[in-house]
Amino acid sequence: MPNPQEMEDLLDEMYNAFTPTPLQPGDPAYVDCRAVRGDEDVVEDLGRTVRRSRSFTYQLYSGYRGSGKTTELLRLKQDLEERGHLVVYFAADEEDLSVQDAQYTDILLACTRHLLRQLKEANPDPILDWLKGRLRDLKDVMLTEINIDKVNLELGLKEFAKLTTAVRTEPGQRQKIRERIEPHTETLIQALNAFVKDGRSNLPEKTKLLVIADNLDRIVPIFKENGRSNHEEIFLDRHEQLKALNCHIIYTVPISMIYSRWATELKDNYGIPLVLPSIMVRWENGEAYDKGLEILQTVIQRRIPSQLQDALVPAVFESKEVLRNLCLMSGGYVRDLVQLMQEAITKTDALPIRARAVQRAADALRDVYRRAVEENQWEVLGKVHQSKKIENEQMERSLLFSRCVLEYRYFDDNGDKHTWYDAHPLLWKEL
Repeated sequence: MPNPQEMEDLLDEMYNAFTPTPLQPGDPAYVDCRAVRGDEDVVEDLGRTVRRSRSFTYQLYSGYRGSGKTTELLRLKQDLEERGHLVVYFAADEEDLSVQDAQYTDILLACTRHLLRQLKEANPDPILDWLKGRLRDLKDVMLTEINIDKVNLELGLKEFAKLTTAVRTEPGQRQKIRERIEPHTETLIQALNAFVKDGRSNLPEKTKLLVIADNLDRIVPIFKENGRSNHEEIFLDRHEQLKALNCHIIYTVPISMIYSRWATELKDNYGIPLVLPSIMVRWENGEAYDKGLEILQTVIQRRIPSQLQDALVPAVFESKEVLRNLCLMSGGYVRDLVQLMQEAITKTDALPIRARAVQRAADALRDVYRRAVEENQWEVLGKVHQSKKIENEQMERSLLFSRCVLEYRYFDDNGDKHTWYDAHPLLWKEL
């Protein structure tokens, strides 16, 4: 039996193991969830498209924020790199754009910066020449004076970093930068393609170049007076520009775009998108789905200290029912599973975690979801809960984006695919 300090250290270790961050390839905490997610696999589905296509591919990948997309994309990156291909991956919201106010120009600048940084052997002159012209236009926006004639690769990278940082963090500068750059996006694409072409010439003959622009799915929808959203302007109105770069690209896209009247147009422009659903923990009739619950218990097991992994009950949880209820309340949404664990650990003085701690954690998370639902959305949530279907309307798309409605997928014994929806289980009491 650990003494009080050892117990405190153990709880600290467990708490930090459940921090909701993407897993790196090879992390022992990774769990293969394909069997309870409709048998989708990024490495196979998106990766094979890149490897087999003789022309450039432009693919969309979607799912709920925190569902594990980044973890899967990092697996794809590793797989392609091990096969000899070059992958330029970046999480756009970390350095390059604001998800609260993003436009196509921001994405293009981000792609340019990361390609410039990683294609080290390519001739950067086309992009640097373009940048020199824009820096003259941006003299009143940039915070530091530079000698434009002395712009080299190192300085160019710094200036692109300044641009993307200002776009992400400085609302007052953001629109000014866009207004100066927007008229010159076509020439930037031309310069970028010249740079990419030179970079690809330095790669082995069969090496593919793939850009993965992650976290674009987090861009918050903003609707204009004409009724169109920034999502539509980026992924539809600008699809030709998003597909203009001469390399393979994967863009993450908001799930609300996938389930919209634009679904067929997205398919025609980019190909069939891949969607990562939640882990199924119940059947449509409400009965528990044991296979999904086992997967979630494995997710928990692999994150706790090794000395406790063989005895989740009673070493970590006081009973199988407490562990099962925590998994059910997550709805199979991985981010909620790990956050429920963190919250339950916070409310625990000594192991095992008891039912009261799990209930208090669920109540805290329920309050968050309750606040996310607008008054006129409760009736829609109730209908989804009863029918297990969603309508192609803005309200349902909004509820998907906020994770108040979750998607599930499975194949029956005949091999037929079934997709269904439900309100997040933490909201069931309100329906």
